[in-house]
Amino acid sequence: MLIALSAVVGGATPPTLVVGPNVKCSRRLRIRAGEFPDFIPKQVEDIKDTYARKLASRIERLPVNLSKGCVMSSCVKPKEQKEGNPVVLLHGFDSSCLEWRYTLPMLEEAGLETWAVDILGWGFSDLERLPSCDVSSKRDHLYQLWSTYIKRPMVLVGPSLGSAVAIDFSVKYPEAVDRLVLIDASVYAEGTGNLATLPKAVAYAGVYLLKSVPLRLYATSLTFNGLPLNTCIDWTNIGRLHCLLPWWEDALVNFMISGGYNVISQIEHVKQKTLIIWGEDDQIIDYKLGVRLHCELPNAIIRQIPKCGHIPHVEKPDAVSRLIAEFVCVDQSQRENPNCISTISVPA
Repeated sequence: MLIALSAVVGGATPPTLVVGPNVKCSRRLRIRAGEFPDFIPKQVEDIKDTYARKLASRIERLPVNLSKGCVMSSCVKPKEQKEGNPVVLLHGFDSSCLEWRYTLPMLEEAGLETWAVDILGWGFSDLERLPSCDVSSKRDHLYQLWSTYIKRPMVLVGPSLGSAVAIDFSVKYPEAVDRLVLIDASVYAEGTGNLATLPKAVAYAGVYLLKSVPLRLYATSLTFNGLPLNTCIDWTNIGRLHCLLPWWEDALVNFMISGGYNVISQIEHVKQKTLIIWGEDDQIIDYKLGVRLHCELPNAIIRQIPKCGHIPHVEKPDAVSRLIAEFVCVDQSQRENPNCISTISVPA
């Protein structure tokens, strides 16, 4: 089954779902800002973006048992269980599931069972009893969440540093991952580098600076193309909302001094079929690294999105949603009919 998904985010045009050549379904996403969970920082009330407010109202915490205790882990659960493999959305470095405020509803409109999961140490999980937030702990946390609640091979989607999380996890637990989607992947950094050797006092000072509004505002303007100032400010507030939780500094410092992700040697061991998505105008990670990743992964395809920066699922959610939906559904169709030949393209 071929699925084409088209939407205009933030405008008056509702997403339109086309299923097959003759059946067309159009349904407006009902975006209503409901009550927010009490563990979300109160500054969520200041956010203007309706999609972010709606997704924030859906965030919940699930108990996940780790070796040193239970963590109440934040995520957005699917509205209903579907046939086929669930799509599980990770996020980038020091971010949260709110990255998926535009794309997740579109994937649900496409009929996909979709989770958005906060990586241990980031997002809105309860870390009052701070666990280790190193790579091994993040991997174990995701596995325990998957084995407790998802329980089926998943299509694991990782943007930016989330791609390193996805690669590390899929190599360690191949039975849990059916396919991978890597978006503007940050997978060639050798961990946190010299940051791992910083004295703790210096590390905390750097982390405090990372939370500052001016720095976050600059990073947002660099990440996205031609963003109006009022939108840039609102998106900055969305991106730093999780930083207002009281344990955020401790969790981030813990990750930094642990050494971070270095998955370069793992790339060739990824066995899952992989879709690489890349923003044409990414100012953070060069597209040449996307081409390199495509060459080094054993079974991958790559698609570029025109006029798009480092976070396509925020900037061009219509294209990202369609690519993921087609990758999932076309691949399932080809498994059922190996002689079927399909292509994927992205409009300019």
